[in-house]
Amino acid sequence: MIKRTVMRSGRSLLAATMLASAAILAAAPACADDAVTLSLEIKDHRFDPAELHAPPGKPITLRVKNASSIAAEIESSDMHFEKVIAAGAEATIRVRPLQPGRYNFFDDFHHETQGVLVVP
Repeated sequence: MIKRTVMRSGRSLLAATMLASAAILAAAPACADDAVTLSLEIKDHRFDPAELHAPPGKPITLRVKNASSIAAEIESSDMHFEKVIAAGAEATIRVRPLQPGRYNFFDDFHHETQGVLVVP
């Protein structure tokens, strides 16, 4: 009788542990493997493309190439990043998962250089 009670308790503990683990995994934030990669080029004081698109709720990896002969500082108050990129250099910017909306970015050294990330 004691042996059966211990076995039932052990199974109950195992089941509870498995349910708790599943709940934790379901609530875990998206990992880098789920990231969407977008490419952007800066040239002649323009972003190419000037409008990017990304799905909602996924982390974003933004790869930026500065094809200009001068440095650029890509910045976004909406997405909370800023990065100086030397002339001819490339940079990677990681952006948290976003909700649907339009998120502006710009070159802080050349304010006429504007772009937008659209999350449908």
